[in-house]
Amino acid sequence: MKITKEEVLYVADLARLNLDEAAIDKFAEQIGEILDYVDQLNEVDTAGVKPTSHAISLTNALREDEQQEHLDREKVLANAPQKEAGNFVVPKVVG
Repeated sequence: MKITKEEVLYVADLARLNLDEAAIDKFAEQIGEILDYVDQLNEVDTAGVKPTSHAISLTNALREDEQQEHLDREKVLANAPQKEAGNFVVPKVVG
């Protein structure tokens, strides 16, 4: 599948990339090769193959929620680099 320079520039603009002329040609060729390979994969006969979301069967290994005693505040704060009034002191992250 042939990819045009305009399509490469459009995608580069969406990704806010500045590409020189050599890179545009290179990416157009590489993307075209990838799409040709995908087209080749689309020719494979998959009739009778059950659709899957994973190659192997997965199950969640989650435990049930159980109510437990909370941690002691002094023990939790024992190794805190900074603490104040029984709370952790952390750097401000919101301007």
